[in-house]
Amino acid sequence: MSAAAAARKRGRSASGAGAGAGAGKRRRKADSAGEKGKSKGGGKMNEEISSDSESESLAPRRTEEEEEEELEETAQEKKLRLAKLYLEQLRQQEEEKAEAQAFEEDQVAGRLKEDVLEQRGRLQKSVAKEPLSFLVLGSVESRRKLHVIPRAKKGVEGQPPGHGSHILCMAISSDGKYLASGDRSKLIFIWEAQSCRHLYTFTGHRDAVSGLAFRRGTHQLYSTSHDRSVKVWNVAENSYVETLFGHQDAVAALDALSRECCVTAGGRDGTVRVWKIPEESQLVFYGHQGSIDSIQLINEEHMVSGADDGSVALWGLSKKRPLALQREAHGLRGEPGLEQPFWVSSVAALLNTDLVATGSHSSRVRLWQCGEGFRRLDPLCDIPLVGFINSLKFSTSGDFLVAGVGQEHRLGRWWRIKEARNSVCIIPLRRAPRPPTAGS
Repeated sequence: MSAAAAARKRGRSASGAGAGAGAGKRRRKADSAGEKGKSKGGGKMNEEISSDSESESLAPRRTEEEEEEELEETAQEKKLRLAKLYLEQLRQQEEEKAEAQAFEEDQVAGRLKEDVLEQRGRLQKSVAKEPLSFLVLGSVESRRKLHVIPRAKKGVEGQPPGHGSHILCMAISSDGKYLASGDRSKLIFIWEAQSCRHLYTFTGHRDAVSGLAFRRGTHQLYSTSHDRSVKVWNVAENSYVETLFGHQDAVAALDALSRECCVTAGGRDGTVRVWKIPEESQLVFYGHQGSIDSIQLINEEHMVSGADDGSVALWGLSKKRPLALQREAHGLRGEPGLEQPFWVSSVAALLNTDLVATGSHSSRVRLWQCGEGFRRLDPLCDIPLVGFINSLKFSTSGDFLVAGVGQEHRLGRWWRIKEARNSVCIIPLRRAPRPPTAGS
């Protein structure tokens, strides 16, 4: 190496040392300024090293290795947080699934419980407590007719089968397959319900056929008549089964549910009877003072009946006397001092509930609520309807009530209400909106 090159090398080394010394001086000054800034709580140096928080601005500076280590820990924490969130979502899904399964099991258990109570005749759903609104839409004349079976004319050969006298009762099997109709000419006609095609004609009664009912879930048919008898038929096999006797006057009405038994209203003999078909036995009930013209089962253990003494009775099949008796159920009529109760000409019950309807010729259908244990009958409301309410029936769902209205009573021509129309009236039963509560 030459002397000149060595001199240049020593110059560069001296310059580098001087720069290093200058940097050291600047670093010491900066540290001193930082201490001053910290002691004063601010200053220009604070702005140069500021961060999101004051505490971080006062923290000692970290090396690159420390920052990389912190970034690596943050990523792991994020993974841990996501894993915890996923596990929480799985837990919530399992809880919701378990709740849904428990709810479904409760629903099934509830339905099974209702089925058992219904079979035992102890099911009583409370529907009468719900507020209802009512509207009479009109007669069946304003609706589309599906089928018409013409009246059979006497002495005319070759005409299709049909009734030649007043039809007093009808019944449809629970599966909707068969329709039965009975008339004053002692005949029972069996029709295919969908097409109204004639299938059979049952003969055997010796007077007008006044009541018909299918046993639910079967094609067993019960009939009753003014000849005081109850007959049992097998419609599917087009056969007669047996005849039961006991009433002392013309039987006015009949009803049946799922059990192999039926109930009858005995008219002027003043009795309600429960017929146990397999045992060929009967239970006799007393309570009304007049002719018992209508009856219907509420469930397998309770029934309601109406009489021309103006009374409505609730019965339990284990008691020979009414559980509840509502006298003058539709009020009184006539001149002062000569008042007589309006006859109760029809009754209906929404199956397995506490809702009952009664009809008369008092220009209204009345709805009632059965009290607990069927030991009380409380009036709910009246539905205006002019004429003799000769029949009543709730739809299966309870969405509407059907009323058969006539100008005259179905069992005789004692009065005539000229302004009434012979019609079938459909009365929708809608749940009225509840009034808003305070604070809603």
